[in-house]
Amino acid sequence: MTNLSDILPWIGYAASIIIAISMTMSSIVRFRWINIIGAITFSVYGFLLGAIPVGILNGLIVLVDIYYLQKIYSKKEIFDTLEINSENDYLVKFLKYHNERIQKICPGFAYNPDMNTVSFFILRNASVAGLFLAHRDAENDLIVGLDYVLPEYKDFKNGKYVYFNLKESFKKMGYTRVKAKANDLPYVKYLKKLGFNEEADGFYSKEL
Repeated sequence: MTNLSDILPWIGYAASIIIAISMTMSSIVRFRWINIIGAITFSVYGFLLGAIPVGILNGLIVLVDIYYLQKIYSKKEIFDTLEINSENDYLVKFLKYHNERIQKICPGFAYNPDMNTVSFFILRNASVAGLFLAHRDAENDLIVGLDYVLPEYKDFKNGKYVYFNLKESFKKMGYTRVKAKANDLPYVKYLKKLGFNEEADGFYSKEL
């Protein structure tokens, strides 16, 4: 029969690993959620070990995380778009600066100014949160060339704004459907969560 004293060190190790993982998160929301799990585990570890200050401290950390998550989820954000032309200097510099991460999401992406019928930065409270580049095909489909979200804004709100709030604007421009190519698993999950369906291997579409 396993004794508590045998399990206790593993609880401490697990808590340490979870806290360490939380510190690697670029998204503040993910950091808070994972940190809560780590703090709860550490709090349980502290109380079981008899280290009451450790238990209490981590219990307080849980409350702090909950407080800030509540503020994040209840915060009202103002979304907007900033349309740009294909030769915009800031656009070129933005793509160059974020190229390494863009290549992980969209391997082989290469900026082609002539392929951007729709080009805009996504703004959240007047701050740049992402970039959307797309073009029209012969069937009046909107082909997404790049839907890039800055790491600190990876919470699906950008996508919901583009594909739901801007839906009528796209329809007025004559588009009937949105298509995107996805090779990156997180990007595939992102598209599916926004209502895209797989058409063929690596290609996804959504009716407007």
